[in-house]
Amino acid sequence: MKLCKICHKISATDEDHLDCIQKRSIETESEDFKNGLPEKLNLSNNNHELSVEIRAILEHISKNKNSDE
Repeated sequence: MKLCKICHKISATDEDHLDCIQKRSIETESEDFKNGLPEKLNLSNNNHELSVEIRAILEHISKNKNSDE
């Protein structure tokens, strides 16, 4: 028996828990998806082609993000 490197609990096998491995991979994929979203949508180049509602939402989000920092 050894400790899981992710959750630091005892593992019956000599490997990390499968659910811990899957959770870590999902979190990594989630971060990659969030970071790549503006590039996928091409927001930085074509913001004039977006509808008024979406531009308003993006401006609101960016104002909130800047005020939090």
